[in-house]
Amino acid sequence: MTKEKIGFIGVGLMGHGMAKNILAKGWELTVMGHRNRAPVENLLSLGAKEAKTPREMAGAVDVVMLCVTGSVQVEAILDGPEGLRAAGRPLLVIDCSTSDPSVTLKLAEKLAPEGITLIDAPLGRTPAEAEAGTLDVMAGGDDETFARAEPILAAFSRRVIHTGPTGSGHTMKLLNNFLSLGYAALYSEALMIGAKTGIDGKTFDSVIRGGRMDCDFYRSFAGWFVERNPDAHKFTISNALKDVTYLASLGNAIGVANPVGTAVRNSYGLACGLGHGDAYVPRLADIVAEANAG
Repeated sequence: MTKEKIGFIGVGLMGHGMAKNILAKGWELTVMGHRNRAPVENLLSLGAKEAKTPREMAGAVDVVMLCVTGSVQVEAILDGPEGLRAAGRPLLVIDCSTSDPSVTLKLAEKLAPEGITLIDAPLGRTPAEAEAGTLDVMAGGDDETFARAEPILAAFSRRVIHTGPTGSGHTMKLLNNFLSLGYAALYSEALMIGAKTGIDGKTFDSVIRGGRMDCDFYRSFAGWFVERNPDAHKFTISNALKDVTYLASLGNAIGVANPVGTAVRNSYGLACGLGHGDAYVPRLADIVAEANAG
C-alpha cells in the first residue's frame, strides 16, 4: 500500500526527533519551520521538502502533524488566508500539541464539514525519547481514523494508546502532566525544607533513588539538582503553567473542585511571575529555595 504524504509543523525540541523518525520509516515528508532554521535544514538534508505556509503544505500532503505550543497556535495554523483550511483540500490533521480539550472538540466539529478530520495525539516523555523514537502517545479519535493514524504515530513511539473519542487524548495528557508537574512542585518544596533543616540534595537523592518513591520522572528532575545538568527535563516552566491552566479550565467546565491542581498551578504561576518562565521545570527547586531564603 502506498504511504500517505506527511506534513509536519513544529519541528522544535520534540518535533525534530519525531519528524526525523517519520522520514527514517519511509514516509515522504514536508516540513515548515518557524524561527530556528537548524532542525529544518537537518531534515531537508535527510530528504524532507519544505513548505513556506500551512496553505502550501496542505496542497501537497494527505496528513498534517502539529507539534506546537497549544490551542492558540493550532487555531492560527488552521485559520487565515494562509492557513491549512484555505487550501480547500481534505486532510487528516493530527494535533500532537498539549491543547485545551474543549477547543479541540470545537475545532473538530467546525472542520468536519470541510473534509478536514482533526484528532488529538499528545505526547509523553521528552525530546530524548523523540529522537530515539520511543515516545508515548495518547490518541483520541474514532476507530477508523485512529487506525489510519496509528502507523504514523508508531514511527516515533514505543506505545500508542487509543484513549477514546476526539478530545480524550488531550484530556489524558493534561492528567499526565498534572501528575508529573505536581511531583515537581512536591520535590521542590521537599528539597527546600530539607535544605533548611540540614539535609542536602545528594542526601535526599540517596534516599529517594531506588526506593518506593523513585520513578523515571524523578530521575529526570534530579538531573538538575544532583548533577546540575542544564538540559535535565527540557520542558519550560511557562509551558508547565499553560498545561496546569488548561487543567483548571477543564475542572471549571465540568464543575469540579481541584484544590491540589490550584496549588500546583500557583507554584508555576509564581515562578513565571518572578521571571523564570523560560527555565526548565527542574529549576523550580532553585526558585522555591530562593523564595524561602529569608
